[in-house]
Amino acid sequence: MSPGDDHDTSASGGYAGTGHTRTRYPDAPTDVYGGARRPGRSSSRSLVTVVGVVVLLIAAIAFANRGGDDSSTPDTAGSQPQAAPTAPTGKTPVKSGFAQDEQGAQSAAANYAVALGSSDMFSKAKRDAILQAIITPARVSAFEATLDKAYTPQFNKNVGLNEDGTTPAGYTFVSRTSPIGTKATETSSSNATVEVWCNGLLGLAGESSTNPVTSSWFTITMKLEWTNGDWKIVTHSQKDGPAPVPGDERASTADEMAKAVEEYGGFTYAR
Repeated sequence: MSPGDDHDTSASGGYAGTGHTRTRYPDAPTDVYGGARRPGRSSSRSLVTVVGVVVLLIAAIAFANRGGDDSSTPDTAGSQPQAAPTAPTGKTPVKSGFAQDEQGAQSAAANYAVALGSSDMFSKAKRDAILQAIITPARVSAFEATLDKAYTPQFNKNVGLNEDGTTPAGYTFVSRTSPIGTKATETSSSNATVEVWCNGLLGLAGESSTNPVTSSWFTITMKLEWTNGDWKIVTHSQKDGPAPVPGDERASTADEMAKAVEEYGGFTYAR
């Protein structure tokens, strides 16, 4: 499958990977991150990125069906925040699902992208919970079957995880998707097609990691339908880009990347 192909995770479509990010290895072998641009992805790395994107979409859906805004919670601004790798931060912003209009559909798609690209997708139980929350009921079983075939022990190894999907001791696993913008190409009161332009991070931060955290750019297309008072995913596909020209900033060291992931939580609400 070529990098430019569209990939579909609908019931009838297959599940595949995202595009490659071309970079250079550092001149010195001291740190896979230090003083150089991020390394290029291998074919297995590409597959890992793709799965990461699917993960983000699912997590976002789970967040879409969030609870009420606990405005009565006392102010804790003076206390030390508790950070966890790839964990979302902040209070739930709204009490219910998304509005039944074009803006609501775009907001839903952006948040579903965040969810499907999260590290929770690498856990069978958490992945199924996300799918139950964001996929239209008639398609849930098909999505579960497709993703179960993608998240195999070998796939986990390719990403740098243990075969059971857990993170090896001494490392920090990173899987996040950040929506850059959304565009609705088709909308009605009951259906919508939304494109979400995203930047993703995926990899294992650690001194001896052979899968350092790298970034990729891709666009996700979601077909949504209004079901049970909220927008739900019917089909999902992905393509590479648009990708900006890489900057000249120095790539962070493994320790710097791990620290950033632990201190900066992800978002529960993207748009």
